[in-house]
Formats: sequence, C-alpha cells, structure tokens
Amino acid sequence: MPTSTGRSSGVKPAAEALAIGRGAVRGEGLAQAVLGGDRRSLARLLTEVENATPVAEVAMRRLYPSAGRAHLVGITGAPGSGKSTLVAALTGVAREAGRTVAVIAVDPSSPITGGAILGDRVRMQGHAGDRGVFIRSMASRGHAGGLAATSVAAAAVLDAAGFDLILIETVGTGQSEVEVAAAADTTVVLEAPDMGDEVQAIKAGLLEVADFVVVNKGDRPGAARTASQLRAMLVAAAPRTGTPGRPRPKRPNVLITTAATGDGVPELLAALDRHRPSPSEPTGEPARVARATAQIRAVLEQRLQARLADSGHSEGTRHLVEAVANHEIDPYTAADRLLADLFETNRDTS
Repeated sequence: MPTSTGRSSGVKPAAEALAIGRGAVRGEGLAQAVLGGDRRSLARLLTEVENATPVAEVAMRRLYPSAGRAHLVGITGAPGSGKSTLVAALTGVAREAGRTVAVIAVDPSSPITGGAILGDRVRMQGHAGDRGVFIRSMASRGHAGGLAATSVAAAAVLDAAGFDLILIETVGTGQSEVEVAAAADTTVVLEAPDMGDEVQAIKAGLLEVADFVVVNKGDRPGAARTASQLRAMLVAAAPRTGTPGRPRPKRPNVLITTAATGDGVPELLAALDRHRPSPSEPTGEPARVARATAQIRAVLEQRLQARLADSGHSEGTRHLVEAVANHEIDPYTAADRLLADLFETNRDTS
C-alpha cells in the first residue's frame, strides 16, 4: 500500500507537467498559424481565449507584439437602436474600400448552455463567404459593462491576425455599456428616433464615453429632431474630462444614419477614420494605455478568482467564512486576510 500511494502521488504532478507542456506546444502552434492567416486556427484560439485556458495564455504571449495596428471601434447603445445592422453596414463600406474587418459581437448568454445567442451572425449572412471578414460572437456570461471579460484579449488576437478594422459590439443593456470605451480607440453610441433613449443615455453615462453619437434609423419621423435634441443636451452639459481612462472630446459629434439602406454610413466611416489615433501621435497614447490597463485588470481578476477558488477549499478559508456567517468578523476583514494569505503564499513559492 505505501508503495502504491507513493507511486500515485508522483503520477499526478508528472501528468500535469505533461499537460502543461502539450498546452504550450499547442499555444505556440495556434499563434504561428494565426500569424500565417489560418482561419480555423484563429477560431480555435478565440475559443481558448474565451475560456481563459493556458493554451490561450501561451498564444497571447507570442501574438501580443504583433498587435497594436488595427483601429478598434466600440459600438454600443440600447436594444433596438440598430447596432447589428450598423455593424453590417460599416463592414460592407469598409470592404468596398478594400479593408479587412473583424467583428466581436458580445451577445447575451444562453440561460441553458451559457453560450452566445448568435443573432449577429444571422444578420451578417451577407458577409459569411467573404475572406476579408471575420465574425465572432462571444457570450457575456453575466459580465457587467456590456462586454465579455475576454473581449479585449480577443480583439488583441484579431489585431495580431492583421485585420484593419475591428468592430466591438456590446450586449446593449443600455445601462452598463461604458466599459467599451476602455477597450476601443473610438466609441460610437447609437440612439433611435423618439424612443426616449437620449435621456436614458445621459442617465447611464453613455454620452460621457461617446466619441460619436449616431441617430440610427434616420428615415423615421423624428430622427432630425432627436439629433437636434441630443446636440442641445450635449451643448448644455458640462465639458467632459478623461473618463473612463482616456481623454474625451469636449462634445461628441452627432451624426444621422439609416443602416438598413446605407445612408450616412460612408460618412460615419470617414469620421471614424479621421478619429483613428496614429501610433506616432501623442493623442493616441491615452487610448492605448487605457486598453492596456483593461487587459491587465482582466488577467488579474481571472488569476485572483482562480487562486481564491483554490484557497476556498482550505481549512483557514472555511474558518473565515464561518466567522463572517456568525458575525464574529466583518467581510472586509476576511477579504483582507485572504489577500494577505495569497500574497504570503506567493512569496513562499517564489
């Protein structure tokens, strides 16, 4: 028995080391294939990124130096404002100009499987056979802020893969979309005519993160009036500072489009191009710093959650939880002790 126990205790670390080695090889292989333009490998890697696997981490280390050249545009707004239709229209105009386009469509999670409801792929069937377009639906999985936790990492992969324009479409909850501003170079907030969304947008802080406000469905009655009201609200509002994480224009431009017919879409794309930061200009640096901050925070959150999950099975953690449940200590003290234990563990193993 002792011999058997000793043998089994040595098998597990060896198996884990083998699995890690295979993951590293697979990650390197996927990264190399993505750089070589292989679409299947790109799709597989994005799945690894979405699941936050070790394979994704290895690949990201290899790919990240090749990113930083694409124009990342975040598109957000309330449900029904036409985000998906506008994304499809912008993709068409960009393709006519010979540019490659990637779309990250963050969809609500299925309550059954946790996967994305692929509504945007249905709407963008016209681009399905175009090698210059790549569409990826990602499940929000309950993540607040309108984005999936791994959306920024997915954008970096698509950037490294060589796409010129990356469109990031948020869930569209209407009240929690401001996170997209830290993930994108340019943020577009959509409004629909006479839906009352302009007031809700101010309440939600959407106009605080907008570089452009687009009144979509411009062929409807009231579109010009809605645009005029938005301009008046923005003039009356106090000048904005750099929230969140990067400078905002004093007032966003207000444009009108009809995405279903394409009216105003070329003008919007031209405006986006004018706003695109140049790597050689200092005005582009704050956006890159904000995006880097968002990426680092996402990795830190994932790793902290994993470490806390591991420590949750320890006797010390159970005692802390029981102490909070019995009101012997407060949750803030318990959290501080858990963090201190984690940092102490890191020092011991380094």
